[in-house]
Amino acid sequence: MILTDTHTHLYSEAFNEDRTEVVQRAIDNNIKRFFIPAIDSDTTQAMYDLEKQFPEHMYLMMGLHPTSVSETVEQELKHVEEELAKRTFYAVGEIGIDLYWDKGFFEAQRKAFKHQIKLAKKYKLPIVIHCREAFDEIFEVLEEEKGEDLCGIFHCFTGTKSQAEQAIRYNMKLGIGGVVTFKNGKIDQFINEIDLKHIVLETDSPYLAPKPYRGKRNESLYILKVAEKLSELYGISLEEIARQTTQNSKDVFGI
Repeated sequence: MILTDTHTHLYSEAFNEDRTEVVQRAIDNNIKRFFIPAIDSDTTQAMYDLEKQFPEHMYLMMGLHPTSVSETVEQELKHVEEELAKRTFYAVGEIGIDLYWDKGFFEAQRKAFKHQIKLAKKYKLPIVIHCREAFDEIFEVLEEEKGEDLCGIFHCFTGTKSQAEQAIRYNMKLGIGGVVTFKNGKIDQFINEIDLKHIVLETDSPYLAPKPYRGKRNESLYILKVAEKLSELYGISLEEIARQTTQNSKDVFGI
């Protein structure tokens, strides 16, 4: 039984004291594949260092996170372009629109999102979408860019069943993490009505730890709690959840 964490910020400063132990704990529990989203140019070297330490397990993405879109957006997008031209990545991400923290850069976020989708198409890579209080705005861009050459993951999916079905129509898998274990998370009420072939597992660690760790630092080991909850909701074995969701991740990332 191999599990895949399709979204984890293991290079985060939150792991500076015990990063090696955190990764090893996950590996020892059959979580063998870690897909690492980018944030901005300040985190690029930390990602590369992580990959160098665990070359057989880490798969890097490149992109500009929407909350890092600011006056420096042009320089940041240039950095993304330069890195993509330089080496292998497995996705363009995490990219998208976030209107929770600040609506002031909405237009710049939208343009950066579209620009990075075009980069993904150029390099034949999937996208990994960050969406917070911006489903309509994200879907508007996806409608403009949709096609056989666009696929990816709706990271940390927290929408409605209708929004889930719309995301799937745009060739997106749903990234399911700790929120599915929350009492007020709501996705647990319909997720078993979505075919498992559309689901991938993620932690978004160090954020959004599942029950019973909610409020504490998340880590990739806790993806087991997400898988267990899905096993309960779908009424199938943990092994089948692991097998299908890992296959889904291979379908998206091509590895």
